[in-house]
Amino acid sequence: MQTITTISELRAILSGWRQAGERIAFAPTMGNLHRGHTTLIDVAKQHADRVVASIFVNPLQFGRGEDFGSYPRTPEADSAALAAHGTDLLFLPAEAEMYPEGREGVTIVDVPGISETLCGESRPGHFRGVATVVAKLFNIVQPGVALFGQKDFQQVAVLRRMVRDLNFPIEIIGVPTVRDSDGLALSSRNGYLTADERKRAPLLYQTLCFVTEKLKAGERDFPAIEIEAAQRLADGGFEPDYVAIRTQDDLTLPAAGERALIVLAAARLGKARLIDNMLINL
Repeated sequence: MQTITTISELRAILSGWRQAGERIAFAPTMGNLHRGHTTLIDVAKQHADRVVASIFVNPLQFGRGEDFGSYPRTPEADSAALAAHGTDLLFLPAEAEMYPEGREGVTIVDVPGISETLCGESRPGHFRGVATVVAKLFNIVQPGVALFGQKDFQQVAVLRRMVRDLNFPIEIIGVPTVRDSDGLALSSRNGYLTADERKRAPLLYQTLCFVTEKLKAGERDFPAIEIEAAQRLADGGFEPDYVAIRTQDDLTLPAAGERALIVLAAARLGKARLIDNMLINL
């Protein structure tokens, strides 16, 4: 596996691959990789001839008071994991390479509407930062396909909209969430959990299952179900941000008779803000 730190060198290598007719798959990450990330690489290999991963902790998607400074950075372990799963190239840029004029005044990509609800409401500007850095990375790498974990379902939805609206010739693949044996979705921020919090953390997944069971049983008072689910989280020691039942297509409020639903939840447990979701096809 090659590790490249500059855009110019990366483009030179990728140009050769494209000239040889090879399809490129791309998995952008912020590092501190776990089994969910390496699953992206495994799936990417099924869709392309070459696999590129990036590791960049993007400052634009962190709000004031969030964990940009303390976000875990483990480049050596990450590189070993990516190589072990057959990644062809790792792009590992410094902040100055991605934002040579600094963070202020950089051109921003904003996907309206879908970016402003759920996590976008509680983390203003977060998805602007995500869309901006991913648009830059897409222009740099120019992949045929890009892979993202469905644990961040809203992020995937935002990026699908961006790709459609800006006419990027890129296929977006959402890869199903990878979980521990007790149901907890794998996340780089799970490392913030204390031993006691880790024991309680699966309640988030269990709450999604609780909502799913109610919907499949025919209950349709969505606001009441959401309130009850959030109370379950609060009773279990979480600080709920939201529990929301939405349409799978665009995360809007479901109309009567809507059958393709998703329940999404975000809640704090100690220092960790955990998110998860579950698709429901009635």
